[in-house]
Amino acid sequence: MKLITTIIRPEKLADVKAALFRAGVTGISLSRVQGHGGEHETVEQYRGTTLVFEFVEKVRIDIAVSEPFVDATVAAILAGARTGEVGDGKIFVQPLERIIRIRTGEQDVQALTPVSAGEVQARAMRAKETP
Repeated sequence: MKLITTIIRPEKLADVKAALFRAGVTGISLSRVQGHGGEHETVEQYRGTTLVFEFVEKVRIDIAVSEPFVDATVAAILAGARTGEVGDGKIFVQPLERIIRIRTGEQDVQALTPVSAGEVQARAMRAKETP
């Protein structure tokens, strides 16, 4: 089990979400964050005052996945978020020690729904076929 955290440009959120759903990754948490990385600070004038913006608006997505989803999740994020410019973001992959589903008490891989990419993609295909 892994926790995949990614920081992306806000304007790429729709593309990343669509790529994740196509890859069978449906459980995500989203936060609006500010950060400073490789981008240069922005200097603007507002009512005669110089303002320096050191932090840039970004979106943070946290995704807990079982092992079969790790590579597909990373590939989907890369496909949806990459512009080739400074500031595209980062992906962090960390091990998860324990997961517990509050509703049922299920733990670890059983607490992740679903546990294999094949199951999700098959279910998505069946849903497409049903009007």
